[in-house]
Amino acid sequence: MARRKFELFSMSFLDVMACGLGAIVLFYMIINAQVSQRAAEINETQLAESSRLEEEVLDGRKDLIRVRNSLELKQVEELATASEADRLREEFERLLAELARADKDSVAQNESIEQLQSDIERLEKAKQRLAAEAANRSPETGQRIRSFVGDGNRQYLTGMKMGGARVLILVDASTSMLGRTYVNVVRFRHMKEERKRLAPKWQQVVNSVDWLTTHLSPGTRFQIYVFNEEVGSVVDGTDGTWLEVTDGSELTEAVNQLRRVTPDKGTSLIRAFTAIRELDPLPDNIYLLTDGLPTQGKVAPRSVERVKENRRIEYFTKAVAQLPRRVPVNILLYPMDGDPSAAGYFWQLAVSTGGSLLTPSQDWP
Repeated sequence: MARRKFELFSMSFLDVMACGLGAIVLFYMIINAQVSQRAAEINETQLAESSRLEEEVLDGRKDLIRVRNSLELKQVEELATASEADRLREEFERLLAELARADKDSVAQNESIEQLQSDIERLEKAKQRLAAEAANRSPETGQRIRSFVGDGNRQYLTGMKMGGARVLILVDASTSMLGRTYVNVVRFRHMKEERKRLAPKWQQVVNSVDWLTTHLSPGTRFQIYVFNEEVGSVVDGTDGTWLEVTDGSELTEAVNQLRRVTPDKGTSLIRAFTAIRELDPLPDNIYLLTDGLPTQGKVAPRSVERVKENRRIEYFTKAVAQLPRRVPVNILLYPMDGDPSAAGYFWQLAVSTGGSLLTPSQDWP
């Protein structure tokens, strides 16, 4: 039997080499996919960190503006207090000199000395009273026909432009105004309407409107609109018209009507801003009380759906385009958890219109 001839490059050898090459290619593809996935994860982490840092910078700028405004006002108050203190000091020194001269007089002048001592005590009390008033002095002045007293009768520095000949107050009355977190909103949402109106966040909003109306002088024309998926005046039959302040009863009635409103449905900011143009003449000062970016446009969705942040920003941008020009918008923002972009966009709106942004503490006003 003849022996089989030995061949170096047989078919079996070629099969083994092909399998080895295939294994190398497969191994390379697995490694390449893992590298791409890790690169994507790292890039996503860096983008998230960049967004967080941008939010911190924006918050820092807003805090800096509030501190700067507060510092300027305090400096003015300190100058006024220092001037009054200098005047009292001169008066005090003059009375001391008169008292010294009176000591050299006869006993018949004792009554005059006692009177001078009484004057000194009176001036000291006046000095203390002026110092206390300077510490608690409110930045707003003018004629008040209504008053609002918060917890502890406190007064607050807001930095907002108060007053105006035609003042419009826009109040967000959507479901989200029931709570500061989604959990609280869902909890209050299933309660009776009477209980919804007692939600702490909504009560704070209504009290804020009440506080704002105390700064309206007689002769001012005003209007209070509430908006969710629709918009309208709290006073029936007055849509598109101005109400005039006389003795303050009109403001009281409007605030009482606002207290009967129950927050419900979604938020259409574009409807609220479009309604502004129906007022003739246009307002010269606007107050907007809301808690975040809008959740819908002009047309309400057919069913309840979760709106992503990019769509809410789009709704906000379209709504701002409907605002009349050269009208300051002062914003009171009552933020909710999970809406980090709202503060930045509303701050830009306030700055661009010449208004201001205030995020009240939970015990304000």
